[in-house]
This record gives sequence, C-alpha cells and structure tokens, in this order.
Amino acid sequence: MPDQRPERRGKKVCRFLARKGQWEQARSSVLPNCQFRSKTARLKTFTSNQIDEIKDPSGLYYILPFQKGYLVNWDVQRQVWDHLFGREMYKVDFPESTIIITEPYFNFNSIQESMNEILFEEYQFQAVYRTNAGTLSAHKYFQENKSELCCLVVDSGYSFTHIVPYCKGKKMNEGICRINVGGKLLSNHLKEIISYRQLHVMDETHVINQVKEDVCYVSQDFYKDMEIAQLKGEANTIMRDYVLPDFSTIKKGFCKPPEEMVFSGKYKTNEQTLRLTNERFAVPEILFHPSDIGIQEMGIPEAIVHSVQSLPEEMHPHFYKNIILTGGNSLLPGFRDRVYADVRSLTPCDYDVSVLLPENPITHSWEGGKLLSESSDFMDVVVTRDDYEENGHCICEEKFDI
Repeated sequence: MPDQRPERRGKKVCRFLARKGQWEQARSSVLPNCQFRSKTARLKTFTSNQIDEIKDPSGLYYILPFQKGYLVNWDVQRQVWDHLFGREMYKVDFPESTIIITEPYFNFNSIQESMNEILFEEYQFQAVYRTNAGTLSAHKYFQENKSELCCLVVDSGYSFTHIVPYCKGKKMNEGICRINVGGKLLSNHLKEIISYRQLHVMDETHVINQVKEDVCYVSQDFYKDMEIAQLKGEANTIMRDYVLPDFSTIKKGFCKPPEEMVFSGKYKTNEQTLRLTNERFAVPEILFHPSDIGIQEMGIPEAIVHSVQSLPEEMHPHFYKNIILTGGNSLLPGFRDRVYADVRSLTPCDYDVSVLLPENPITHSWEGGKLLSESSDFMDVVVTRDDYEENGHCICEEKFDI
C-alpha cells in the first residue's frame, strides 16, 4: 500500500477489505498493482500476481496505473481491482464490505472524485475510508506506544519519499516534505550505469530491480567505500559478481560467493555475469544526496530535519525520538543506520534521536489499517454508501483527512 508498486523494494500495493468485523477470517497479500506484457507472449496481458505465470520475464513491459505517484490510468486500475476482488480467495461481497484505500499526500481533487465514483457507484462498497499510508502507520505506532504524542513517518516508496509529522494522530501539513526520489529512479539509474559500463539492460526492468534488491546497500562511509571499490583483486571487498537468470536453467539471479569469484580471466561456465563495484552503494546514495545525479533537492536526513524545524520548537525533541521508516527502500541494508547517523549529526546534541525500522516496512501501514478497522470508532471515520448518495463527493472531503 505505501505507494503502488510491482516490485518488492519500490512498487507493491496492499488493499484492505473488512467484512463487518470479520478480520480474523481475512487473508492479506502483497500484490503488484500493474499489468505486464512479456516479449515471448506479446499478445497476452498479465495482471497483478499473474506475473508468476510468465516463464521468461526478460524484457518484461510494465503497464502502470500510476505515474509519478498519481493514478492516471483508470482502465488498468479497474482491471487490477477486478482481478483482485474477483479472485477465489477474496470473492468480495461489495454491498456488505468496507474498503480502506490509500492515496498520495495532496492528491488531485479530480482523482479523488473519480475514486469515490468508482468505489461507491461502480463497485458499490458499503463503506469507504480513504487515507494516506503514513496515517495508518502512525495509527499503528500510537496504538503500540500509548505514551507518545508525536511521531515522524518517513515513507520512501516507488515514485517519491514523504516525510510526514503526526501529533495526537493528526498529520501536521506544514511539516510535510516530499523528495522526488524513489525506487523507480534507483532502478533506472542502475540500468543506465550497467548499460554504459557492461551490458545493455535498459529493457530489463524486472531483472535489474532484482539485482538492486540483492546487491545494493547504503554506505555508512561513502568515501571510504569508494576507495575500497577502486582496489584490485581480492583487496576489493565490495566487488560482487551477479549471475543473471536465463529463465531456463537459472530462474532467478544470484550473487556468487566471494570465495568463488574469479578476478582474472573468465568463468568456465556459460553463465552471464555482471561485475558490480561502486554501483552497489552509489545508487542508493541518491536517496541521501539527490544532487549526485543533478536533482536539486534535499536528501532524506536533511528533509527530516527541515520537516521538524518547520514545527513549534517545543515539539522538536518528541519528533526526533520517534522517527519511523516505511516503504520498500527502507529494506536496503544499512538504510536505518545511515538515517540515524546523518540525522544525529544534524540535530542538537541534547536531543535524543531514535529511528525505528518495523519488521516489515512494506506492510506496516496495512497493519495499521487492520488495527483501525478493528477499533470501536472505525465506523465514525468511514463514509457509507448512503452518506455518499445523499451528499455526494463533499461528504468525503469533510470526513477524509487527506
């Protein structure tokens, strides 16, 4: 749900379906929110989790309902929803079901109106709650930490990264920061580097995203790692050889163990490999220094500090000690430690800094939505179909704090 994405570290989506308090019977899944076309089956379109049916995902073409984080292709989104709601495991009874659905911060009013029309008029859900992913993450945090009044949610997803402060369960709009850097940009940049240095992979989004997830990490000392990456032979402890899948004998790419790497000559097998050195940490570094590739914006630690400083000074200590990381990019090894180190260096020494990485930062907001749906006051925040039919879109504007 935090951002709509068909890959683990960038574009996964969760939707919530609750049938009148029967959450204990509900099942949860993380499904790609898009369609696919394969170069080996160009005439067939695969939807959502049907990607598992594609035997050769090389050259996989993504058809996305979202562009730059905003829902622009309703035809694709409808087909994804039809597939999701009509699957054997869900078989949604719309007039008896309530849906919790997330959208980006500061979403366009025209998109919100279309969303209301489709959910109420086309699918005819009994009730709808439309909110932001960060709001659900904050709800979960406050439910588990009753003594805390403030938290700062860092949601780094597919299209962009949001830093959002919450106080007493309400988001503080004056402190919201958005960085136009997300998982898609990292994957595209990695494709460009590999294509320039080794092998043309510009059409291999699916494969290179897997490479990013398996190989990349966030450096704790960029310049020191860069020095190591320039060394030769076994002294270069950063270098990794990644075996690309051929989707025949090798279904999924993998890193060769360091002890099996060949530093001179070629491997005797017919495996196709990529040799990765500074790409491993230089690509994720974009999250912390977007200016490295010409994007004149703050990195995540600076944006966190900027967000907090835009709020009343007496609240600053409470936000710094309750920073929550969500979204697929936070799964990058070293991400949490780097955010902590950089924020710590930018804040007064008398402030405590604490950075929390949930067990599963991708489904953290889903878990918050589940908690909310089970609460006694849940029906007070939803808009029912009767409310919508009587008052139209304006009732959604009034009730949903988007």
